[in-house]
Amino acid sequence: MGESTHTATRETLARLPSGTKIETMVHTYTGSKDGPTVYLQAAQHGREVNGAEVLRRLHNEIVDADLAGKVIAVPVADPLTFDHVSYITPEQLDPVNPNMNRVWPGDANGSVHERMAARLWDHAHTADVIIDLHTGSPNMLPHVVALEGHTDSLELGRVFGTGLLLTEQAHAAASEEWHRRSFGGKLRVAAIEDEIPSITPELAYSKQIVEDAVEIGVRGILNVLRHLGILDEPLTDTGPQTLARNHLGRIVASDSGLFRSNPDLTVGSTVESGMFLGTLYDPTTYEPLQTIRADRDGILYVLTQEATIIMGEALANIAEPYDSQN
Repeated sequence: MGESTHTATRETLARLPSGTKIETMVHTYTGSKDGPTVYLQAAQHGREVNGAEVLRRLHNEIVDADLAGKVIAVPVADPLTFDHVSYITPEQLDPVNPNMNRVWPGDANGSVHERMAARLWDHAHTADVIIDLHTGSPNMLPHVVALEGHTDSLELGRVFGTGLLLTEQAHAAASEEWHRRSFGGKLRVAAIEDEIPSITPELAYSKQIVEDAVEIGVRGILNVLRHLGILDEPLTDTGPQTLARNHLGRIVASDSGLFRSNPDLTVGSTVESGMFLGTLYDPTTYEPLQTIRADRDGILYVLTQEATIIMGEALANIAEPYDSQN
C-alpha cells in the first residue's frame, strides 16, 4: 500500500501596481487510495483568523494519516485583507470589488480580487466538496450556512455539526437584501452553480484565536472527511442541531448612537416576537433613539456588544427554526 503525501506550494494570485506579488500557500494532501476531493479555505476576510488556525491544526491531524482521496487547503485566501486585519481590502487596492467574497468564480482578466478568486477557483472547481471557513463576529453563535433545498450541502452542514444550521435562499427566491449585497458572488453560491456541494461555517469571533471556535472547526472538518470516506474513522457525535431559516433576518439601527444590549440575553437564546433586546440612545442627551425588540420568534444568533453604532448597522439576527413554521 502506498503512502499519503503532502505538498505546500506558494502561488501568485495577482500583482500590485509595483509588481509585488500577492502570494498565498496551497496545501495538498493526496491519499494513497482513490477518493473524493475536498477544497478548504479560510481568511477571505482577513480579520477572521480562526479559520486559518483551524487549518493549521487540521494539518497536524491529517498530514500523516492514511487518506483516500485529496484535501486542498488554503489557510489565507486573501493576503491583502489578512495583512490589513480587515474585512475588505483598502479601496486603493481594489476600488471595484473590495470584498473578495462577492466575485466568485472570479475573472482572470478582472480586478485584483476577481483575479485572486479566479486563481483559487482553479483549485476549488476540481473538488467534490467546498468548505469556506468564516468567523463572523465575537457576538455570533457558531453556525453553518447552506443553500436552501440543496440536499447534499444541507447534509454536509448536518455532518459538520454546529448546533445551528441556517438555510439561505438564493437568486429568484432570495430577498432584495441578498441581491443588494451581491451575495450571488459568494464562493458557496458559485460552487453550487458548478454543482459542487458547499457550506460556509461561521465559527464566530474575529482578530483573536478562540479555542472553542477552533475546536468546532477542526471537529467539523474531520467529520466531513470521515463522512466522505477520506478518513476511515467513525464520526464524532456533535449533539443536537436546529435547522432554521432567515440567514438575513437582521434588525438594524435606525439612527446612530450607543447601544446597550439586554444583559439578560446571550446568543443562542430563544426569543419571542416583541421581546426587548436593547436600547439605542444619544450619549450626549441620554435620549432613547430606538428600542430594539425581536421582530419574530426564533433563535437569537447575533446580538452586538459593540456599543458605538452607525445607522444601518445590524444589532441582532434571529433565525426561525423550521419546526416553528409547521
